[in-house]
Parts: sequence; structure tokens; C-alpha cells
Amino acid sequence: MSAALRPHEALRTGATHPVIETRALGKVYSAGSEAEVVALKNVDLKIGLGEFVAIMGPSGSGKSTLMNLIGCLDTPTSGVYLCDGVDVATLDAEERAMLRRDKIGFVFQGFNLLSRMSALDNVAMPLSYARVPPAERRRRAAEALAAVGLGERMQHRPSELSGGQQQRVAIARALIQRPPILMADEPTGALDTRTGQEILALFERLRGEGHTIILITHDAEVAEHADRTCVMRDGELHDGVPPATETSA
Repeated sequence: MSAALRPHEALRTGATHPVIETRALGKVYSAGSEAEVVALKNVDLKIGLGEFVAIMGPSGSGKSTLMNLIGCLDTPTSGVYLCDGVDVATLDAEERAMLRRDKIGFVFQGFNLLSRMSALDNVAMPLSYARVPPAERRRRAAEALAAVGLGERMQHRPSELSGGQQQRVAIARALIQRPPILMADEPTGALDTRTGQEILALFERLRGEGHTIILITHDAEVAEHADRTCVMRDGELHDGVPPATETSA
């Protein structure tokens, strides 16, 4: 495995606790002076080191809200979230940002690449915030792009790449700091079937190389690539439900 993609030792690999654990996690949004929207209700979830888990459900089911909480992009209204055994509620904003930077990589449906930057510079960008020297940033970004099959396209801008190639750039960027946890929100939603299968095969390879993969999807066929599927319905999580019992939305 390329050192550019190998998970670093941010997780305590000898520990017996789950990598991700939520206990009665809840999230309520205010929708005005009186109205409230309950997005999550008492979610209990455990994900082990090196596991590939799909969180599935239609639009509005709460799956993206759960991803935001697990990814430390938002805070819960109630309940407990432990990341590698650490209660995230005990961390201040800077500590949460450091946890997110060191342990969690994000891949989104819309790629979120900067159009005026090359693939190499898009991938290297997170390292600039970590104050990695420019030459080291470019070296590691080149290794990451080569590892996802884009060694010959690193100087191309997003507009010069296919959708699948852009998603590979996004995956390389998510992995550039070697986070042990990779969260992907509908990563194949903007891709054709064949290209989507190639991206899912890349996630399976990364899982085999030691990453913990959390995949958010509404598609049962996509969820079938995971080791385990959890289904969101009306803000509640149903663990262990076979993906074939759900339909796409």
C-alpha cells in the first residue's frame, strides 16, 4: 500500500472499544419561534476498526444528520458520541477540529474540488493547513493520486477530468492526511453505473488496507458492497437490516 494512503496511528489499534460509538444520540433543529424538527432520535451505533458500514435511507431520514455528527461537523442535542473512546462533548472547538483533521476523511457526492486548481493542488490543499512544507505536500499528493489511478492526470483541472476521475481526486484528498476513518456521502450519486462500481471497488480496497469506511447512501445496490447495513427511518436507526428490504428514493 502507498504510504500516502496508509492509515496513520491516530487510532489506538490495540483497544477493544469501537472506533465509532453513539449512545441515544439525538438532534433537534429549531424551525422558528416554536416549531422544532426532530432529525435524530436515540441513535445507538457501534462501528469497529476496519469495518465497512453503509447507513442507508431515503432523503429526510436523518442519515446525513448522523454523518455530520459522527464527522464532528455538528453537535448533538442529546446523547453521547465516542470517537476512538473519547467523548467528543468534552472537547472544545479546536480539539474537535484536530480530531476531525487527524481521524476522519470526507468524500461527497459533489466532489467539492476547486475548479482553478490542478488535481495535484486540490489533493495537496489540506496539507497546507497542517503547515506541511510545499515540496512535501506535492510529493504526498502525487503519491495519493497515483494510488487511486490518476498518476497521469495530476496536472489536469477538474473540468478536464471525467466524473469518476474527479471523485478519485476527492478520495485522494480525503486520504492525504492518512485518516483511519473515511466517511462518504452518496459518493456514487453523480456517476454512471460502471464508474460508480469502480469507486465502490476502491472503497473496498481501502477497507482491506485498514481504513474504516462509513458510506451514506439511499441505494440498496450500493449498500450491498458494505459488510453491514444500518437503515435510517424517520430519524431512527435500525441496525442489521438487509439492504434488499429497502428501495431507492
